[in-house]
Amino acid sequence: MIDPIKIDGLAAFTRNLRRLDADLPKTLRVAMNDAATVVVDWARPRVPRRSGRAARSLRTASTGKAVRVRAGGKRVPYWPWLDFGGEGRIKGRPVKRPFKKEGRYIWAGYSSNRDEVRRVTERALLDTARRAGVEVD
Repeated sequence: MIDPIKIDGLAAFTRNLRRLDADLPKTLRVAMNDAATVVVDWARPRVPRRSGRAARSLRTASTGKAVRVRAGGKRVPYWPWLDFGGEGRIKGRPVKRPFKKEGRYIWAGYSSNRDEVRRVTERALLDTARRAGVEVD
């Protein structure tokens, strides 16, 4: 499985942004959502559709320290089966789907677009630093 992108010093960076301007951490969080949107945009058209709930459940979720792609939920409890496979049930009947450890949608989208995700993340960090008045090379 592909390792997620980890940014050393992000918490300290966000803390220092908050000292400069209270709105800057929010700006950074929203900008980092763009990186996760790259994966969502890749995965959404590839998700099989019956009702469309599974595809609509793909979304970004972020905090000040992390950005994630989320899918499934209460109305789409079968998401793990769709993405990774295994044994499930459709209308009470057992259904098997070949198991894929790396997944079909989210992790596959991340691995296919890792360079783009990294580029968007880097751009978000640099733009936020410039907006804070910090000189960046």
